[in-house]
Amino acid sequence: MKLTVVGGGSTYTPELVDGFARLRDTLPVGELVLMDPAQDRLDLVGGLARRIFARQDHPGRITTTTDLDRAVDGADAVLLQLRVGGQAAREQDETWPLECGCVGQETTGAGGLAKALRTVPVVLDIAERVRRTNPHAWIIDFTNPVGIVTRALLQAGHKAVGLCNVAIGLQRKFAALLGVEPPEVHLDHMGLNHLTWETGVRLGGPEGEDVLPKLLTEHGDRIAADLRLPRALLDRLSVVPSYYLRYYYAHDEVVRELGTKPSRAAEVAAMERQLLTMYADPSLDEKPALLAKRGGAYYSEAAVDLAAALLGGGTPYQVVNTYNRGTLPFLPDDAVIEVPAAVGAKGASPLPVPSVDPLCAGLMANVTAYEDLALQAALHGGRTRVFRALLSHPLIGQYEYAEALTDRLIAHNREHLAWA
Repeated sequence: MKLTVVGGGSTYTPELVDGFARLRDTLPVGELVLMDPAQDRLDLVGGLARRIFARQDHPGRITTTTDLDRAVDGADAVLLQLRVGGQAAREQDETWPLECGCVGQETTGAGGLAKALRTVPVVLDIAERVRRTNPHAWIIDFTNPVGIVTRALLQAGHKAVGLCNVAIGLQRKFAALLGVEPPEVHLDHMGLNHLTWETGVRLGGPEGEDVLPKLLTEHGDRIAADLRLPRALLDRLSVVPSYYLRYYYAHDEVVRELGTKPSRAAEVAAMERQLLTMYADPSLDEKPALLAKRGGAYYSEAAVDLAAALLGGGTPYQVVNTYNRGTLPFLPDDAVIEVPAAVGAKGASPLPVPSVDPLCAGLMANVTAYEDLALQAALHGGRTRVFRALLSHPLIGQYEYAEALTDRLIAHNREHLAWA
């Protein structure tokens, strides 16, 4: 089995490689190809990746290349984890929206739109080259904003599924609180990428006992603290929102906080410099503890499970990003939603979702409309399309903000926008 990671020079990659090594029975990788345009990063990450495989006696071969066509040729699955513009672009995404009093974040709001505009054309070009070289390969998208990027891939007819680590992270946290093994916990996870709620936590499978009320009663303070939201809010909602909902439920508070400290991009850039120095050490043959602070917790387990399921094995039920197809009747069929699905060689089929609270449904419908406008802006360009997408976003919504943000977005991203 051949797997290709586009963006293989990312400091995330050793986390992924460690998962491939530990879970070889789930996903027997014969060749793992790390592709990245940055040869210097590939050399460091690729060297550590080979040492991780060797330490764990994995028989697979790891190769590195800057040639995309060579990387994807014959691949059974291609995993996308790229960042167009690097951490420098992320730094901009997180700072210029604050000038207008809006959240600066790399996956939602104005910063998220900027990332989508930079990313969608690049991902679609990669996907077309995958299709020409190997039309049967699955594309697994971990590149943010996952919902918009996955929708672009699916609308272009590619065999694609989107992946996020929010659900698996919550599954692990809830399992620890309940004192059970993670596979025993099934989440009633519902929403859009980075806009999700846990409406049930079931033991034993999709039809198991719902222990969410018990979790909120016994561990509500801990859960609320992790989310940085008031315990009273969780009690009134009777669900557990993802931590991304804090940008919506406490927008002004978050804006004030972001204005008083270095950006997350600056923190990550400093961390990446440390990690790359560590990766250069020829005696290092396991992922360093610092990597856990980089983000992407449990990414490797989620990626292995999804790839295995798409290629004929693995766990049948997983939380993924895929077409709605009537699962949530208040959204268009071609909206991309993030829900539990039955995953197999033919792709992902969402499991039924119980009726949705209007409080959640309304926000989801609003953000789905934004994502549609954002995708049109990414595909066709133009200042008016950017403005309309920004105006539609619930974190913006005022024309003066949308006008100012449009100007800043274009100014900071001109080199990545062919139409600008």
